[in-house]
Amino acid sequence: MKKRVFGTTKDGKEVFLYTLENKNGMKAEVTDFGAILVNLFVPDKNGTLQDVTLGYDQVADYEANGSFFGATIAPNANRIAGASFVIDGVTYQLDANDGPNNLHSHFDIGGHKRVWEAEPGEGSIRFTVKLPDGEMGFPGNKVCSITYTLTDDNALRLDYHASTDKKTILNLTNHAYFNLAGHDKGLITDHVLMLHAGYYTPVVAGAIPTGEIAPVAGTPLDFTKEKRIGDEIEADFEQLKLVSGYDHNYVIDNWNGELQLAARISEKTTGRTMEVYTDLPGIQFYAGNCIAETTGKGKTVYGKRDGFCLETDYFPNAVNEAAFPSPVYGPEKDYTSVTIYKFI
Repeated sequence: MKKRVFGTTKDGKEVFLYTLENKNGMKAEVTDFGAILVNLFVPDKNGTLQDVTLGYDQVADYEANGSFFGATIAPNANRIAGASFVIDGVTYQLDANDGPNNLHSHFDIGGHKRVWEAEPGEGSIRFTVKLPDGEMGFPGNKVCSITYTLTDDNALRLDYHASTDKKTILNLTNHAYFNLAGHDKGLITDHVLMLHAGYYTPVVAGAIPTGEIAPVAGTPLDFTKEKRIGDEIEADFEQLKLVSGYDHNYVIDNWNGELQLAARISEKTTGRTMEVYTDLPGIQFYAGNCIAETTGKGKTVYGKRDGFCLETDYFPNAVNEAAFPSPVYGPEKDYTSVTIYKFI
């Protein structure tokens, strides 16, 4: 495994970039800053490698990273209504960083802004971070880890593990933005997507779920059959207007806690297809509607809908919705989950 200096954080910590490579030449580069996926070089139909994830060339930009490019989100991904929740009668207050709500734990001191401990292995690397009791408002002394493994069948596997000494929310995800044509190729609206999800969680303003689980059938949110992302993204449909396009949690069909195929997405010009597998109940499809213009890798200027996310997680605001699968874990049960991005 190759290791090189990636830069120095503003508080003087040296951080590194680690390269995983398989027998086919596919490469994943990850950093101990935020356990971030920085680069992912994937062959096209002709065997040509291109980087298919949006991101930056230097750690200083990841210290800002308003769009969470490549970030490991910990301890909780997605939104919590009112930036508060109750566990066993105790109310916990979080940072209201998305209007009145909380998004991705904390913008400044969340897991994606920490230096994680790196443990390189054989074809894999594990990153671990400790999050103290009460920090960011979350109870429990938490130890969170993610292991990246690149396999010879062109799959990037993400194994998550977290433990706590007190009941808390544990709901980690990776916030990679993909563009299967290449990170610098602009709009992703020509990508063709299929989701193994016949239901979704409708939202109100602020992208907070109503608590309902609704069918996608007959709506522009239906991706149960292959459909070009751009076909209906501007449709006159209230759910799209509320979040400026697709940014919704989909309920994975027949979820039982086992690893299963959740999504398949293709880009015709390169012939790249990516499958997403998860053992979690939800997948957030975000079409990059709100990517603020920023200069990224190779001086590429990224903007609206230049990348998409397929974030595996518990449903948004699940801690406050009794009908949703619960993201609450305690000392008696560790959090574990697996996400696989497989290229075929």
